[in-house]
Amino acid sequence: MRLAEVFTRIVGDDPPVGFTAFDGSSAGPQAGAPVLDVRDKTALNYLVSARRFELGLARAYVTGAVDVMGDLYEALKSLWTLKYDMSKMEMLKIFNSMGGVRLLRRPALPEREAKVSGRKHSKKRDAEAIAHHYDVGNDFYELVLGDSMTYTCALYDRPTATLERAQFGKYDLVARKLGLRPGMRLLDIGCGWGGMVTHAARHYGANVIGVTLSKEQAEWGQKAIKAQGLGHLAEVRYLDYRDVNETEFDAISSIGLTEHVGTENLKEYFASLYGKLRAGGRLLNHCITKPDGFGPAITRGGFISRYVFPDGSLAGPGTLMSRMHDSGFEVRHSENLREHYALTLRDWVGNLERSWGKAVELAGEQTARAWRLYLVGSRLGFEHNGIQLHQMLGVKLRDGVHSDMSLRPQW
Repeated sequence: MRLAEVFTRIVGDDPPVGFTAFDGSSAGPQAGAPVLDVRDKTALNYLVSARRFELGLARAYVTGAVDVMGDLYEALKSLWTLKYDMSKMEMLKIFNSMGGVRLLRRPALPEREAKVSGRKHSKKRDAEAIAHHYDVGNDFYELVLGDSMTYTCALYDRPTATLERAQFGKYDLVARKLGLRPGMRLLDIGCGWGGMVTHAARHYGANVIGVTLSKEQAEWGQKAIKAQGLGHLAEVRYLDYRDVNETEFDAISSIGLTEHVGTENLKEYFASLYGKLRAGGRLLNHCITKPDGFGPAITRGGFISRYVFPDGSLAGPGTLMSRMHDSGFEVRHSENLREHYALTLRDWVGNLERSWGKAVELAGEQTARAWRLYLVGSRLGFEHNGIQLHQMLGVKLRDGVHSDMSLRPQW
């Protein structure tokens, strides 16, 4: 059986994308549609040897054994909602008839597979996991993230807004929700390259400490603070948020950190932040969430956990709100920015595609391909409500009663 026939048996006789393979077979529409190209026999080895089909396909793509001719987003979007009518067992039987035991030999793993060790969510292991994802190289991130150098969901006032305008809008929304004013003390945990740190210092006159577990981010952030003349107000430390000794902060922002904490540690996480705030202080927690409370959103041993976010986990919004309440916070506001993250990812992918040659030069082809697949897949996840993005604003009540907040939101 030739591979094009296997493809149509899996996805149906009228596939939405084209298909070509190393055995000379082809299928699907020819004019204008993206084409899935199986370039090498090792693609079958990856598919058969992986415990999960999506992991095998991802490995084949990252190594170049499988490629997409045309727009990767349009290709995956076309395949996203298809109902596959072939079981893994049937697929294995077909592949067995094509290659037998030889297909069970696992080829070399892609370069970017994560290797972390020790107790899960210990400080040492968390540092390793963060370094795997964020220490790809600041030059590479500058290509993808653009001038804002911000690796979290932006806030778009219209779909055509620039990425930089949208990232400014996100930081300003966080600042307004926290009620920042000149002289207030802000702790920004998981601060990345210091975008919120510099925004709060420059535009609100706040005194800001940012902390990150990425050494490269901390060095970049400190240079940015110095270049902007904000050293008297702001600093970025290479430090675990759990090791911040200062307390009595007026506000805490956590933008994209909670995904790395572990759902089993959420109560301790929020309790730690509660203890660092003064009475009447506010916490703005901004993180990716599951759309419900059932099952994991990041599959253990899948592509995301192996190549993108080692030990990453997502909680549902109800779980997050409950853990905040259980830790003493009163949650005053919550909103879902799911569509905004899809737009953010659209713009990141656009940056990557426009600078593809430079990205490969800086990070290597396999890393660049892994990032392209991850960003495009994540965009589709937000568009199809497989994942969401929630901002939750909590307050540490004064005397256990007074929130010191206005009757209606001021942002």
